[in-house]
Order: sequence, then structure tokens, then C-alpha cells
Amino acid sequence: MIKQYETVFIATPVLSDAQMKEAVAKYTDLIKNNGGEIVYEEDWGLKQLAYPIQHKTSGFYYLIEFKATPEFVALLETQYHRDERIIRYLTVALDKDAIAYAEHRRQVRAAKANAPQVEEAPKAEEIAEVEVEPEIAEEA
Repeated sequence: MIKQYETVFIATPVLSDAQMKEAVAKYTDLIKNNGGEIVYEEDWGLKQLAYPIQHKTSGFYYLIEFKATPEFVALLETQYHRDERIIRYLTVALDKDAIAYAEHRRQVRAAKANAPQVEEAPKAEEIAEVEVEPEIAEEA
């Protein structure tokens, strides 16, 4: 029986962008190669941790929403545990309400990302800085 899951992992902050992308690719490929389907991915970036983990105070957060069998989750978490780049992980099964909420959250984020940027009106200081050329009176 295929269920929908959401997994978040925290990678060590000493990774470069290329190394982080490689770690993400490893887990997305693992999901796909074991009959899973990636529903959504989101890079949360480098964030401060609430408390130190393995003497580190920050980490790269990454979210993957996927569909797979319950047996696969054990394999995924074993791989997380063996990978020295991953300092924490959490995988949860989503019920119908959580799936609906996740879909709504994705739509809201997409709408914000696609919304046109409104240009701000110039501030009073900016208007005052504009120099006006004085009119030159013609002598007759």
C-alpha cells in the first residue's frame, strides 16, 4: 500500500552548495529507484538550530514530500543514519488532512512567488534630491 510521506533532513553546515545538491540528489534518486514518487521538494536553506547538534549551531534544511511503501521508509532512514552529512532527520506519514494542508501551502507559496512585484512610490527624500534647472531669463 502506497502512502504519502514528508521527510525533512538537516545536513551539516560545512557542506558546499555542490555537496548539498549531491546529498539531495542521493535521496531523491533513492526514493525514485525504490518505486517511490517525489511529490514536492523544498530547500529551506541554512538556518540556526534551536540547540547544538554534534557541536554545530546551524544546518541546511531540506524537505521532500513523496509517495512510497511503508517498508521503504525504514530503508530511507537507515541511509540517513549512515550518512555523516546528515545530522538530523524526521519522516512522517501524512493523513488526508495533512495532504490537503500541504497542497494548500504549496499553492499559497506558488501564488506569492508568481505575484507581480509592486514598485514603491518614491520617498520624499528621493524627490527632494532631484535637481531642477533654474530658468534662464533671456535678456532683451
